[in-house]
Amino acid sequence: MKRTITTYGGYFELFIETLLPKELNKLDSIISLLETEDRIPAKFIKYIRDGLYELRMEYNGNIYRLFFIFDEGNIVVLLNGLQKKTQKTPQSEIDKALKIKEAYYADKRSQNKKLQ
Repeated sequence: MKRTITTYGGYFELFIETLLPKELNKLDSIISLLETEDRIPAKFIKYIRDGLYELRMEYNGNIYRLFFIFDEGNIVVLLNGLQKKTQKTPQSEIDKALKIKEAYYADKRSQNKKLQ
């Protein structure tokens, strides 16, 4: 399987600017799983709610989360990310990701109307 990976809103790009080169390499390898694998190990991915997923990464004792959605089956849209400092993913970060998701679909709907 080959999925297309896209980003939305520049949030992912802002997140990766905070990462070190070795952290970026690890993130790239995990994202490549999203691109190519039908079934991704549970240690790397978790369903949050309302179509929102969390990509999980640990590197050098630090824990990172990256939110994403599936769109039309094979396109994965990367949203915002964070370095976790607590046991649970902060609700405010989940809420932010859900708002970004809604904005993504609103933009997509408006683009589809323009094409008709």
